[in-house]
Amino acid sequence: MADYSPLRPRRPLSVAALYTVHYFEYASGYAFRGESHDFWELVYVDSGSLRVTAGERRLSLRQGQLVFHAPGEFHALAAPGSPPDLIVVSFDCRGEAMERFRGLVTAVGAAERSLLAQIVSESGAAFSGPLDDPGSTSLQRREGAPFGAEQLAVSALEELLVRIARGLAGPGERERAASAADDSFARVCAYMERHLGESLSLEELCRENYVGRSQLQKLFHERTGGGVMYYFGRLRINAARRMIRSGRYNFTQIAAQCGFQSVHYFSRRFRQLTGMSPSEYAGSVRMLVEGGGEPDDSANNL
Repeated sequence: MADYSPLRPRRPLSVAALYTVHYFEYASGYAFRGESHDFWELVYVDSGSLRVTAGERRLSLRQGQLVFHAPGEFHALAAPGSPPDLIVVSFDCRGEAMERFRGLVTAVGAAERSLLAQIVSESGAAFSGPLDDPGSTSLQRREGAPFGAEQLAVSALEELLVRIARGLAGPGERERAASAADDSFARVCAYMERHLGESLSLEELCRENYVGRSQLQKLFHERTGGGVMYYFGRLRINAARRMIRSGRYNFTQIAAQCGFQSVHYFSRRFRQLTGMSPSEYAGSVRMLVEGGGEPDDSANNL
């Protein structure tokens, strides 16, 4: 008789419990004030867009993206525009492998969407009560539920986690992350351009553009080699140079329109960043050369 040796499958991502499964449409303008709990939660945007608070981060999610909230992380959300359709699953899954989902925001493909649909479908069959009640905090077994419906819902969730975890090291995920970073950088820069005459703070930039403070600082250091507010100051001086070249404004008007509290402070910052005073620049060959074509608006050519 052959001597068989069993192999017990490794299960690095094993869901031990489900807390809630929701699929619902938020009303436009709805805002959830937030909570934290000792289990995981994923939120998937099936349509529309969503603003999410995740710890210190402020995120803007669009259709096809999901975010993971780790145990203990405070999270809140708001629906600023058209009502979004959301899938929210809260669950217990312990182990070292779950650390790769901490702070994760990612887009999913067709296979992952199919698994999300299976989670919702099997949960609807397994549990009583509507899945579109965001206030529900527990699941109740449905009498006469199809055989194995709970198991299929959990299996689909585990497969979803495995597929996402596999993709994190691949080029597709890196490309999606780079694209999201490009979007964030462009959005913040555009916001700065629209508010050159105002006294912006780092906190306001984070709040209005749904990005965390440390994330924003890291992003600007990677893209510009300097700090966020230093970049904003250079944008102001770049705008001032254009206004000087136009010849339509005096220095006091330029200082005011570019957000400087006084013409003296404006002159000092102008010299620090260009090596000459505004009046020296106005009479320089450099101004004539730059007047032949608009300078780069990136503020890196000051």
